[in-house]
Order: sequence, then structure tokens, then C-alpha cells
Amino acid sequence: MEKGVKFLPKCNAILDKDMAGRKTGVLITAIVSLVNIILSLPFVAWINVVNISTLFPKLGITKDMATKLFTSYSVFNLLSFVQESNQGSIGLYAMILLIILAAALYFNVAYLVKVIFKLKGSKGNLSLYATGRTAMLFQAILAVATIGYAIFSNSKFGMKGFQASFIVYILLILSVLSYLAIKIMEAEERAIYKEHGILKEIQKNWVLFIMLIPTFIYFMINNYLPMIGVYYAFTNFNFRDGLWASPFTGFKNFEFLIKADLFRLTRNTILYNLVFIGVGNILQIIFAIFVSQVTVKWFKKTTQTLMFMPYFVSFVILKVLVYNIFEYQYGLINNIVTSMGGDRIDFYNTPSYWPVLITLFYLWKNIGYGMVVYLATIMGIDSEYYEAARVDGANIFQQIWYITLPLVKPTFIILLLYALGSIMKGQFELFYQMIGNNGVLYNITDIFDTYVYRITMTQPLSIGLGTAAGLYQSLFGFIIVVLVNFLVKRKNPEYALF
Repeated sequence: MEKGVKFLPKCNAILDKDMAGRKTGVLITAIVSLVNIILSLPFVAWINVVNISTLFPKLGITKDMATKLFTSYSVFNLLSFVQESNQGSIGLYAMILLIILAAALYFNVAYLVKVIFKLKGSKGNLSLYATGRTAMLFQAILAVATIGYAIFSNSKFGMKGFQASFIVYILLILSVLSYLAIKIMEAEERAIYKEHGILKEIQKNWVLFIMLIPTFIYFMINNYLPMIGVYYAFTNFNFRDGLWASPFTGFKNFEFLIKADLFRLTRNTILYNLVFIGVGNILQIIFAIFVSQVTVKWFKKTTQTLMFMPYFVSFVILKVLVYNIFEYQYGLINNIVTSMGGDRIDFYNTPSYWPVLITLFYLWKNIGYGMVVYLATIMGIDSEYYEAARVDGANIFQQIWYITLPLVKPTFIILLLYALGSIMKGQFELFYQMIGNNGVLYNITDIFDTYVYRITMTQPLSIGLGTAAGLYQSLFGFIIVVLVNFLVKRKNPEYALF
């Protein structure tokens, strides 16, 4: 027992020694991270195919199929075995391995960067240790999952066909040892800043954690478990084989999207949303300020109601209004134009009008709803600020510029970050109801949502294509949110989402 008690201080002393301006333990674990990255690259075999002469005939793999297969695979190209051998039942597991690998590589690279550039947080090396610990944890999970993949696949094959490489076991051992080393170093750092781990946090606030369980279950069922359906994007789904056994098609669904003019769809979706987000938020702030300045109660309430009402107008009703206004033969505008001696305007065959029209109707429908959030923020500003400004001689415009807008800024940034997460998610109802199936306008009004809808309607069961489009939109939005949040965090850390 005494030896065990003495072991940790000795180990800590070794890890805390200075070496090249860094703790020995940090440098060692950084080297392990580098080894993890190198040995996770595509040219390193993690899975070996064994008993080929027995395995291939049992799986129904012909000689032509065998020429496309390898005797060993990395996690990167493991899905190619699933595709070429038509073993869709092991495809999901291979996809999960690839996701874990991406996470492990990300945290290993992040840890190396922090070590190389000696990046510190507000609480010393705690953020560094947290990154390193997470990197080693994901690397260990990846190694264990790879070993489990070989066992799982062999059970599906009914014989030993896959075998985890010795490299996997080496990485597992290195990751576990590095994780323990970081935990030892982190313990001393936590003591300095009086930080405690998750176990002590749970022990201290166990009642609050119990209250979080229903929320956790809700999000697991409704938000995380459905993410397994991402696998649809890589299959040619059919109901006979189901999700796991449907033919694995790799990136063919994504290739179809690229051939369908991915750039045009991305451009249209992003540009429309940038206008909606930018102009929409600016106008919502302006109208919120206007309404907040109204002192007559009945006029203020009437204005708010009238501005809020368009939000409840159905998109189907909106379509009827738009059609009756812009129709060529009997539309309101053309009747007015012809009554004044002008020529009819063919709106539905002239694409250049529709970006403006779509934007105007979007703003008309959503400004009142979005204004409510900003109005609530403005009404929550302490009136003493304005009273002090008036005493100092500030006019109404100076009060807005120096008090209202700076205090509305945090709300604007948070709403902007949330909106940017959906920058690739178009306003499907708006575009579909206003444009419908008018092919003349597709070039300038077609967005991802309307395109995918038409494809799935004309090609039933094209679930994989729709999922591929959704995955592309989600990843694009995720990257944008992370990037913008990073920029916001550098400028104003208190306004960042994470």
C-alpha cells in the first residue's frame, strides 16, 4: 500500500521535469499524439484479411470482385471492402470507425498545435490537458472499436476473416498510458486553480444531474439516434435489405449531387440566406427601435400586432396572393400597367425579378416575428442609462447609437450564429409555393431543398440522395458556425456560443 502511495508522487516528479521549455510528460504525450496521427494515415494497415481462400468463396466474392479487394485495410479505405464485397451489414460499423478516427485526428492535431505554440488558457494548462486527454481517449476508443470491428465482422462472416493489426494494440497501450500521464499532471494543475473533475461535480450536484436525465434521454432519442440514418447517404437503400444490408455505394450519391450543378445550388442557397439573415436582422433591429420609441400605448400595440400578423399567413395563401399580383393576363400589377397604357410584364418567364420578390415577401412575413426578440432586449435595458444620457445632453440618435445598439449587440451575435448554422437550409415552403415547378426560373431560384424535393418526387426511394444532400448541408453549416464562433471568440469571447 505504501509503495502505491509513493508511486504517484515519483511519477508526477518525472513528468513535471523541464525539457526544452516544457514538462517532460507534455512532450512525451505530444510525441504519442504525433505517432497516433502518423499511424492513422491511409497507408497504415489496421485490419488484415485472413483465410482469403476460404473467406471469399463463402461471401460469394468472384474473381473479378477479388481483384478490387486488398489483403489489408486502413480505417480510411475499410468502406471500400464493404462496397466491393457487397457486405452492407458491416458498413455502419465501418462508418462509425471513420467518424471516431476523424475525431481522434482532430484532437491529436489540436493537442500538438497547443504544445508546439505553448498555448495556455485563463487557467494555466488545464485546457491543454483537457485537449490531450480527449485526444488519447478517442484514440483508445478507436483502437478498441477496431478490435471489436474484427470480432463483429467475423461473427457476420461465420469464420475468422478479419484480424486487427498489431499496430492497433500498440496504439491502444500508448493512448491509455498517455491518458493516465495527462491525468496525473492535470491533478496538480487542478489543485492550483481549485478545479475538480466531473466525478466530484456529480457527487456535489447529483440532484441537478438527475434532473438532467430526462433532457439527456430526449436528445438521445430525438437528436442523436436519428443521426445513424446518415448511413443512408452511402447506400442504395431498398426495403428488402433494410438500412444495414442495402448495397453500399460509397460516394455515388454525392457524385450525383455534384453532377447536378452543386455549385449553382450552393450559391443560390447561401446568397439567399445571407440576404435573409443580414437584411432581415438589420430591419428587425430598426423596427424594434422604432416601436420601442413609441409612447402612445394603443398605437404601439396596434403596430406590433400588424407587423406580427404576416408571420401567421400560410405559405399557400402567400402563393395565391403572389400569383394574383404578378400573373401575366389577370394579375393586379399588369392590369394597372395596361390601364396606364403600358405593356404587360411577364414575371413568371423573367428570372431577374424573382430574387428581389422572394426577398421582399420573406421580409414581409418574418420581420415582425424576429423583431419581438430584439424588442424584448431593448425593453430590458435599464432606463437609468437613457436618463443619464439625457442629463448629459445626448439626443435620441446618440442614445440609440451609444446605448441601444451596443446592448443589442450580444443578442444580434447569438441570433446570427444560430442562423448561420442553417445557412444551407433554404426556406423550402417560400420557394416552392412562390416558384412551384416553373423550370424557367430554376437557374436563379433553385435551392437545395427544392431540388432534393423534386428528385425524391420523381425518383421514389431515392432516400440516399436526400440524405446525402442533408449531410452536405449540415456539415457546411457546422463548419460555418465553428469558423464564425472562432472569429467572434477572438474579438469578444463573452459573446461566443462555445
